Amino acid sequence: MGKSSKYPAYATGNININGNNVASTSKQNNTVNSSYNMSDLEKSIYDGVQSNLAQSLGNLFAISDEKQKQWNSQLETYKKQGIKAINDIYTPMETALKNDIASRFGNLDNSIFMNNLSSITDNKAQAVADLSDNILSKQSDLYNTELANRMNYVNTLNNLYNGFNNNILNYMQFALKNSESGNNYNDRAYKAKIQQQQMFLNTLNAIANLGTQGINGYKTLTDVAASKVKSKTT
Repeated sequence: MGKSSKYPAYATGNININGNNVASTSKQNNTVNSSYNMSDLEKSIYDGVQSNLAQSLGNLFAISDEKQKQWNSQLETYKKQGIKAINDIYTPMETALKNDIASRFGNLDNSIFMNNLSSITDNKAQAVADLSDNILSKQSDLYNTELANRMNYVNTLNNLYNGFNNNILNYMQFALKNSESGNNYNDRAYKAKIQQQQMFLNTLNAIANLGTQGINGYKTLTDVAASKVKSKTT
């Protein structure tokens, strides 16, 4: 009887690009492992993206003292420019009113001057109030712009990180499919070999059975002949 065939070992799978083993699948004991082999450059970029993403998410809503000083400086500049613009508008109006009243009445102690001055003062006060509102709005814009920039940066890092991971998973799946293809081939080859061995054994058994039948038949004929000879002699 032929020696039984041993089941083939697990077929590993590899993905090679330009001579470099990019991804592989192997088996250790009962565990199948798939791995991606990063180049030094890929690892440096991947680690950098991962580190910056974690740091950016951790500090997403935190405003540093340096950033706050920068905003305060911008707001102070905006405030000074606004006050200067208001004064450039209303100070000449006040001066012109004083000169006009003084030239016509000789003094400023009259209702015409006070009424006109009150109108200018009210408009100036409203302009200052509007400036204050604009400063608050500007402060909110600075924060919202900073937050939007940070979110865009986080999204960019996240897209890069996901792109890396998807690329890694794709290569690992290719390596796994190569391994599965090899194992399927080995399984079919093993079953075909077992089938051939079984057919060979069946053939041997058939031949052996034919031989046994021939011997038995020969014995039967011999016994018959011997019986006839014996009957004649008696």
